[in-house]
Amino acid sequence: MNTKDFQYTWHLSLRVDRPVEGCNLRPHSYMYGKKLDDRDVDKPLPPHSKKMREPPPNHEFSYRWFRGPSNEPCAYEGCPRRTSFSPHDWSMHALGGSGCGLQCVSTQSSLYKCTFCNSTCFVNAWKTQYTVPKEIRQSRSNTPQRQRSSSVDSSLDDDVRSVGSAGSMGRMNGSKSPAGYSEGSNFSSSSNTGTPRGFVGSYSNNYGGYNGGEMPPSEEWVEITREQLYIPGPEDVGRKLKLEAAAYSTETGELLMHRVVKTDLVLARAPDPVKRPIVTSKTGPTGGGARFRIVTYNVLAEIYATSQQYPYCDLWALSWEFRFQNILREIIDASPDVVCLQEVQADHYENHVYTAMSDQGYEGVYKQKTRDSMGLAGKVDGCALFWRRSKFHLVESYSIEFNELAQRQATQVLGLNPR
Repeated sequence: MNTKDFQYTWHLSLRVDRPVEGCNLRPHSYMYGKKLDDRDVDKPLPPHSKKMREPPPNHEFSYRWFRGPSNEPCAYEGCPRRTSFSPHDWSMHALGGSGCGLQCVSTQSSLYKCTFCNSTCFVNAWKTQYTVPKEIRQSRSNTPQRQRSSSVDSSLDDDVRSVGSAGSMGRMNGSKSPAGYSEGSNFSSSSNTGTPRGFVGSYSNNYGGYNGGEMPPSEEWVEITREQLYIPGPEDVGRKLKLEAAAYSTETGELLMHRVVKTDLVLARAPDPVKRPIVTSKTGPTGGGARFRIVTYNVLAEIYATSQQYPYCDLWALSWEFRFQNILREIIDASPDVVCLQEVQADHYENHVYTAMSDQGYEGVYKQKTRDSMGLAGKVDGCALFWRRSKFHLVESYSIEFNELAQRQATQVLGLNPR
């Protein structure tokens, strides 16, 4: 087919936050298309992209979550992270400012293929390493490259097997139904229960026939759910999770694109926050009225919780799902009668905050800032006010626009025309 026939590029983005026990794990997945410029027709595409004749149709996602095998996170015996998966022990500060693991690739070393959580553990372990006999080095050198790489981390292998990824570009010839391609792939568009349009049949619990042969028993991945949302439990701590996402046409059910990603190790539940001292009014109400407790909290909207603003903080600690669990825990522990929250993101109020507070016996109102969202609906913060239903009920509600008040004041007092 002539490359001129391709007019669009399709792209599939899939990201998962660092999993933490008890925190909602929600995929960040979206598929989009771009108009192909004539100058870019013959240029190679980035990973997880492909050229097509038409823009992407309306689509829906299907998900599968897998739990990985139990592996040793660090080969250095003196490392505290061999037995602890506390978020504090796995923070960038605890890892020495780097979240990047290391692996020994020298076939001459006794540490060959051993992995370490950071450079400090690698240096400490290197002090005890020794040179292995020649026959062992030769057997290591003769190991097929594919087999060697799969034992380290097969996330890249999973991704290049994804429909529309860099590894499958040669097979993506612009057909309208990418689900039909084969040439060694294991993808299937047959319908299965539990997903909108079936799922991509690229896994089995023992990986039989996957990647051209049997995987070692230690590399087993067990399917755990096909729901979009997953909450890691104690059985997931210390293991990696794998997410398979497939985009299907809502009209025809055809598989459009597919991608697989691995998470980092699941961390244990965060320790309870330090209990804050409660300030109590020393003088009681003059009229002998009822006493009540007020809590006010700036929750830091997700749109402001960026690595650029907080470069010293781990990304998983900045994620809303992780922080909201701790915020809610602290609010419940304070047992307030009135809760004032600032910087509450509009979509978070609708999807998380109101429901969680309602379950705890509170009713509330919300007022978002009157400005444009940051490109997406709901990405504006505002203030939320909650009260305990057993003590208060709403009589009237007023919204105050400070910009309007300031403009009115400027007009009345200074005689200025507001812009």
